[in-house]
Amino acid sequence: MGENLRIANREEAFNEEELAMAQKVNIEELLKSMTLKEKIGQLTQLAPFFFKDSAKGIVTGPMEALGIKDSDIWNAGSVLGTAGAEETFEIQKLYLERNEKKIPLMFMADIIHGYRTIFPIPLALGCTWDENLVEKVARVSAIEASAGGVHVTFSPMVDLVRDPRWGRVMESTGEDPYLNSVMARAFVRGYQGGDISKEGNIASCVKHFAAYGAVEGGREYNTVDVSERMLREFYLPSYKAAIDEGCKMVMTSFNIVNSIPSSGNKWLLRGILRGEWGFDGVTISDWGAIKELIPHGVAEDEKEAARKAIQAGVDIDMMSGCYAKHLEELVEEGQVDIKLIDEAVYRVLKLKEELGLFENPFKGVDKEKEKRVVLCEEHRRIAREVAAASIVLLKNENVLPFNKDIKKLAIIGPYADEHAILGPWSWQGRWEETVSLKEGIINKIGESKVLVEKGCETEGESDAQYKESLKKALKAASEADAVILALGEHYDMSGEARSRAFITLPGRQEDLAREIIKLGKPTVVILFNGRPLEIRELYKIAPAVLEAWFPGTEGGNAIADVLFADKIPSAKLTMSFPYTVGQIPVYYNHFNTGRPKPSEDSNERFCSHYVDIPNAPLLPFGFGLSYTQFEYSKIELDKNILHANNSIKAAVKVKNVGKYPGDEIVQLYIRDLTASVVRPVKELKGFKKIHLEVGEEKEVVFEINESMLRFYNENMEYVSEKGKFLLMIGSNSRDLQTVEFEYR
Repeated sequence: MGENLRIANREEAFNEEELAMAQKVNIEELLKSMTLKEKIGQLTQLAPFFFKDSAKGIVTGPMEALGIKDSDIWNAGSVLGTAGAEETFEIQKLYLERNEKKIPLMFMADIIHGYRTIFPIPLALGCTWDENLVEKVARVSAIEASAGGVHVTFSPMVDLVRDPRWGRVMESTGEDPYLNSVMARAFVRGYQGGDISKEGNIASCVKHFAAYGAVEGGREYNTVDVSERMLREFYLPSYKAAIDEGCKMVMTSFNIVNSIPSSGNKWLLRGILRGEWGFDGVTISDWGAIKELIPHGVAEDEKEAARKAIQAGVDIDMMSGCYAKHLEELVEEGQVDIKLIDEAVYRVLKLKEELGLFENPFKGVDKEKEKRVVLCEEHRRIAREVAAASIVLLKNENVLPFNKDIKKLAIIGPYADEHAILGPWSWQGRWEETVSLKEGIINKIGESKVLVEKGCETEGESDAQYKESLKKALKAASEADAVILALGEHYDMSGEARSRAFITLPGRQEDLAREIIKLGKPTVVILFNGRPLEIRELYKIAPAVLEAWFPGTEGGNAIADVLFADKIPSAKLTMSFPYTVGQIPVYYNHFNTGRPKPSEDSNERFCSHYVDIPNAPLLPFGFGLSYTQFEYSKIELDKNILHANNSIKAAVKVKNVGKYPGDEIVQLYIRDLTASVVRPVKELKGFKKIHLEVGEEKEVVFEINESMLRFYNENMEYVSEKGKFLLMIGSNSRDLQTVEFEYR
């Protein structure tokens, strides 16, 4: 195939006649010319090893397990999980040689927070509260993935999350529907670039539709049971935001909605998604989800599962084989209307056309460009910028920032010199290309000033091993002027199928922290993790705490930038940190109950409370500190009566009264005091990120209109109701000023 894979001239894959056909394809005519088997092939997605001659030995097992025949492979419409320009070119070329209609494959992959340049996990990206940065992340991801031959990414994941026991909270941007919606739009804009036919742009697939983040007990693949009102108020808005932004694909979730699995849920897919929202793009199941209708108990066998899924509105069957094995006979028996097949195939072919694949099946595939853009200096710079913006300062008792003139700095903990800080779904990322914390600190202040000891493992060590490691760690800490404790979850403890009942730091890490902190040195704890953790005891004794999450390729450099004030922390939590796991789910926009607790320090007995812990989380949604301090003036309203045809302007002045320039995220919340149905105690309705130099003051103005007051009433109508409202502005969901206005 040659060294250079820049397929500007496609004669390597096509002869002249085939090339002309590819350029002049008409979707409607092509669809009419296809056999039923060819159509069903377009609705089947397989992994890349099915298509590679070199992997035929490997394929035998999966082929038999899925009931896939050789002819099914060369009619399949798409591939998931391809890796790089060379492989995608090889598979596409081989496929086009064997596919009678020369319909190109679509290549899809999980590009969740970067392709080869890995950015912070999405939960950390949400903590930037910066849609421009998130769009930039998606843009870089699209450029790199496109050069590697990827056409569609299974992102953004916009599931609203309230339970940190669930491992996949790391894929979401948090617990708030408004913020998640803003970030969903940013991801879509970044990936698609306004026109997916252009080189460097890829199609986005929003997931997991719907409400996957509400799995009971935080257990992966578990039951979801929410009312339609909760579904529409909290869980659906972010999916709709992605679709309104032009997202091309929707992936179904593994869970049930109203006791029906999403992949067989006609009300969800044809009713809401296509009927109410007007979505005309492609739907795809999650991996094997159609076959899972059987253990769910709504299908007797694969044939019934295939029938229910296509009738519900699932276009593409990802890796279950149900469509390939059974759709043909279902149509022939009259159990499935051929119109349903044609509609689904048309949508798949239309997406291929929009991507420009009929004109150029090798669109974007460019081995030389891949070498040039993947992990390039500019992309690393952006990764470093974004990672620094995602790090949340949770506590600081006059420890940070460190001075670069420090004589000795000890870095202690299992993440002191760990390169596995990319986080789950960093599919193409490489640990050896990642900057560890140790390397980042050395890059900042020089190797001679840095002492490093592991202290303990994240898990799985004997008492003897721990004692020996602790001894070395204490020696290093005692010789240092300041100490960094680099702690966290093992990198394989979060992500899919990584639910945890206990979300404390694993292993002996808290023991290590207590012993080091006893030395009385200026100490900062840096956390590497994919979920909010239970850290109340550590938080109490640690002089300073930084939440770094899994920060990606440039993580070590970014953390060093923050530690030494080359970047001033500005990030704020988008998911509450629980006081203890017994509170979960704990989230800021809860309902009040008929017997609310009067205050956190109240001793009232007959109210909604725990007898042994607070109601409030350890750290609330929107919380995050800076090295500087911001002072808020009183809220000023230009009027306190709102009508449907006008708006209220709420203004507050924010002044930097500290010693460093910094960014502040000013947050607006509203509470509906009395309505026909119970409303949350507060809801995020806006935010603005502002930069202030030392001593600078800026006025921040929010405009409140009738649409911000809407909700689903007792008749499930999306309306606003007249009455009194509280308007709150502040630095997080707990520390707020409040004024009242009325909607008439």
